[in-house]
Amino acid sequence: MRIGELAKATGVTTRALRFYEEQGLLTAARSRNGYRHYDESAIERVANIRYLLDSGLTMEDIRPLGSCLQGDLPARRLSSSAVALVDRRLAVLDERIAALTRAREQLASRASAARGGVACD
Repeated sequence: MRIGELAKATGVTTRALRFYEEQGLLTAARSRNGYRHYDESAIERVANIRYLLDSGLTMEDIRPLGSCLQGDLPARRLSSSAVALVDRRLAVLDERIAALTRAREQLASRASAARGGVACD
């Protein structure tokens, strides 16, 4: 299938598919005119890439997992290196959540104090 067909089948833009290819996560055969041609397994591979990205991993995190992107990824048991990667990403997310929570609390406190004070438009 051509890139437009893969995009339609996966709900991913052609630009994203080209990016996945640049990152070494997706491969395509090329015809003489330069068109990309993907086999049916590319649908599952793209779905797994999206699953990992939607789970909070980055492309940098996913790149080393390239050989594991076929099959029912969500049902697979994680390797020890994948567990370590997930733990590192969870720590980063926890730090971001804590920072956002602090920022929200500051804003809420300032908004509450401002409601009782003098306006400064």
